[in-house]
Amino acid sequence: MSTYFDQWIDISVTLCDGMVHWPGDPPVRIERVQDLAKGDSHTLSQLTMGSHSGTHVDAPAHFLKGAAAVDELDPGVLLGPARVVEIDDMESIKPEELVRHRLRKGERILFKTHNSALWKERTEFNKDFVYITVEAASYLAERDISAVGVDYLSVGGYHKDGGEVHRTLLGAGIWIIEGLDLSGVSAGRYQLACLPLKIGGGDGAPARAVLRRLPGRK
Repeated sequence: MSTYFDQWIDISVTLCDGMVHWPGDPPVRIERVQDLAKGDSHTLSQLTMGSHSGTHVDAPAHFLKGAAAVDELDPGVLLGPARVVEIDDMESIKPEELVRHRLRKGERILFKTHNSALWKERTEFNKDFVYITVEAASYLAERDISAVGVDYLSVGGYHKDGGEVHRTLLGAGIWIIEGLDLSGVSAGRYQLACLPLKIGGGDGAPARAVLRRLPGRK
């Protein structure tokens, strides 16, 4: 569930041992190698995971040869006003539904779908999550959206459109945030702060993403 602080809403999923991950990717493993509770002088953990675990940012290098890596991200791309758009379609995000939201050039768009409820199932990957279709990805690219966020582990589908959707968005200069938990957030306008770990040459990296409601904006 999304976590509320004083003014900020944490829309990141908590990284934890054995959490749900993309099939074939390295699982998340968090092991205590030193522990105060066991008499050690300090507590220390070893983390093992894929670069696209939990809430994370996809760099263009994830699908485009020679493209920008995650450490080359201009932080301003994922810092600033963003709009949460609620999607009713249980299967996919299609251009027909996007038209009525009147997306504007340069917007940061976070899609809230039925996927956010899936985070309650922490260990089992759901292959039938709501995804962005290739046609919708092209629609977003044509409108020069600056960043897109989704509430499961891929912008493209598991059964179809996976790689092509990534290439369409990243090729248009749209940075991608995946693995958001928007279950506690209503549609509207917010301030977004999302920064991935600065991994040299990284194709992607885990990130902490938070929102703050913009006063007087819906």
